Amino acid sequence: MDRDERFVRLALEEALIALEHDDIPVGAVLVRGDDVVSRAHNTRELTGEGAGHAEMNALRLGNERLGGWRLDGCELFVTLEPCPMCAGAVVSHRISRLVFGAWNPQAGAAGSLYNIAEDPRLPHRVEVRRGVLAAECAAPLGDLFGELRTH
Repeated sequence: MDRDERFVRLALEEALIALEHDDIPVGAVLVRGDDVVSRAHNTRELTGEGAGHAEMNALRLGNERLGGWRLDGCELFVTLEPCPMCAGAVVSHRISRLVFGAWNPQAGAAGSLYNIAEDPRLPHRVEVRRGVLAAECAAPLGDLFGELRTH
């Protein structure tokens, strides 16, 4: 199995945990080398925290575990293309590489609506790989939103 796929699958496991507390199923895994630094999922509904996105949670845990705000040499694997807030946090934390699964046409900021991660005007640019296991990552989102539309 491709290395990127392996870590996106771990993020997908996290995404499914979010469904247990009625959060949108998005998961993120922060990696340095081949070591998982942190794993997280969306917790906005669980905690009432608007910034409780999977990426923000994984970055926060990574800061705690690695002892600082700079996450140089780390990669972030996410099931859904990050929103502007999360893409900005990826840049601010100096993540070296972002890999995501499903595209986010409503709020994506790594290629859909914006491209914050690779914006040459910012002091740090992130290498981005898009669409890894896209259909698998999109499935829980489609299931959830399809279910919400029928209620």
